[in-house]
Amino acid sequence: MSIPIYILKRILQAIPLLVIISIISFAAIKFSPVDPLAELKMNPAISPETLQAEKERLGLDLPIHSQYVRWAGNFIKGDLGISTSGEKVAGRLMERIPNTLLLTTVVILITWLVAIPLGIYAALNWKSRIDRILTIVSSMGMAVPSFFFALLLLIFAVKTGWFPIGGLTSAGFESFNPVRKVLDIAHHLVLPVVVLTTISLAGLQRQMRANLLDVLESDYVKMARAKGLPENAVIYKHAVRNAVNPLVTLLGFEFAALLNGAALTEFVLQYPGLGRLILEAVIKSDINLVMASLMISAMMLIIGNLIADILLKLVDPRVSLG
Repeated sequence: MSIPIYILKRILQAIPLLVIISIISFAAIKFSPVDPLAELKMNPAISPETLQAEKERLGLDLPIHSQYVRWAGNFIKGDLGISTSGEKVAGRLMERIPNTLLLTTVVILITWLVAIPLGIYAALNWKSRIDRILTIVSSMGMAVPSFFFALLLLIFAVKTGWFPIGGLTSAGFESFNPVRKVLDIAHHLVLPVVVLTTISLAGLQRQMRANLLDVLESDYVKMARAKGLPENAVIYKHAVRNAVNPLVTLLGFEFAALLNGAALTEFVLQYPGLGRLILEAVIKSDINLVMASLMISAMMLIIGNLIADILLKLVDPRVSLG
């Protein structure tokens, strides 16, 4: 099966999946005890007529199935609706999605560029002092909750003043020259990138180490060594190439997992990303914003898995897309 046909097939398969996800998510939000008009009802200056008008504007006066049909129809047309704050949902998402994609891309690049070599080195030096140190460090990285680590770095930033807290840019960013703009964004990315990279790197490094250790014990590696092939060719041309394949499959899940794991980190560090926006929307029961965010998250997971499958095919021609 060719790659374009495979992509088309996966897109068609994703449509019913997205419909099921939207129904479950919509029902879960609607049956939650949180009232989206709670803040307005607590304000004595808001009249009952105003509350009723807002209820009709949001479609809360309709039966739940009619609300879903109304939302789904608007979503298909590209109309994501209005949030409880009165702003367009599409506008709020477009402000946050680039920030989250930037953070996610940087984290994945750093994680893979660091974790893969460390995993290879640890496997080739199995049971050495360096291997034991890397094992301990990676175990600590996997054990520390991301929000707790983010809180520790937040306290560190407040005490030292070395890193900015919150936001993606500094005041007067528009007047900076291009080099200063890049450096300013990189400075704001340090804390969230360190938190998310530490958590992701630990698991990926251990996975690469375990995969390579298994491959090094396989029969075809022993056969390659018996034929007299150079050790570097055996390790890097045969063993490492096959050990990386399972990690490529995990790339799609990692792409979506970073979005979910970034929510608390973004909230603690006040990073203007999509995860923080979803968390705030859930707290306020902003159904239009929550639904749009959940659908984008689901699509990111589907796209991530699709990219991982295609990369696996390109890395290992033996894999059949059929």
